[in-house]
Amino acid sequence: MEKKIARVTYWLGVVCLVVAIGWRVLNAADFYMPKMFVPGQSLYYMSFFKGALLFFLTSIATAQYANMKD
Repeated sequence: MEKKIARVTYWLGVVCLVVAIGWRVLNAADFYMPKMFVPGQSLYYMSFFKGALLFFLTSIATAQYANMKD
């Protein structure tokens, strides 16, 4: 079960990272600029970046726990 959790959280982290990078590239190319950014209420690429970090850390911690149990 732990290995499945590690695998799923890894792929969720990859998806979040791809979305964050794509969003940032669009911002850099000036294709998309939000009208008003309100911290804590607006959805922005940094939300996906932080989500990716959370998923990657969860994946690492779960994989290490699974390896310790074996």
